[in-house]
Amino acid sequence: MKAMILAAGRGERMRPLTDTVPKPLLPVAGKPLMQYHIEALAAAGITQIVVNLAWLGGSIRDALGDGARFGVQIAYSDEGDAALETGGGIVEALPLLGPEPFLVVSGDIWTDCPLSRVARSLGSGDAAHFVMVPNPDFHSRGDFALAEGRLVTAGERFTYANIGVFRGEFFAGCSRGRFPLAPLMREWIAKGRVSGELYRGRWRNVGTPAQLAELDAELTR
Repeated sequence: MKAMILAAGRGERMRPLTDTVPKPLLPVAGKPLMQYHIEALAAAGITQIVVNLAWLGGSIRDALGDGARFGVQIAYSDEGDAALETGGGIVEALPLLGPEPFLVVSGDIWTDCPLSRVARSLGSGDAAHFVMVPNPDFHSRGDFALAEGRLVTAGERFTYANIGVFRGEFFAGCSRGRFPLAPLMREWIAKGRVSGELYRGRWRNVGTPAQLAELDAELTR
């Protein structure tokens, strides 16, 4: 299985830190945020990784190189000057991801979620599998509900953890360009083709300087 780390965003809420450093490279406990994902993927045996680039993408390429020092192979999907959002970014990278199911994780979260288990969670009839987490304070309404291992629209809602496994068919019919992932998620959930799980372990969104500082303090204690 291959994996994709989403790393193209501008990180507006993280400014001014992201005026000169792309958000996935901001240091947490002495190393870049996205390096935690690379190490976790390598530990899970997922060694072929695609990273999408836009804002300050050259800095990410320079910092990570070909991935050899992490024991992985990194390929880059360059989106140019403007990020294509989550959906468009994944579609742009599909030629690099290949025909088999692939794991996607956002470069601006931190978690100890076991990616090796998540990678094995996609059912034979499912188009995707999403990891959900209890709603954080900043997103109390949640995104989707869970019922017997399926993502559904009605019921107690949880927050999408920005970790998922996808089949290429999830993006069938999508044109290249800039678009969000959420409408596709709702479409496939309505079809009953998305499984899910609730992860109650450590998960942190890292979207603001305060959240970055909190995570840094937590990991350096």
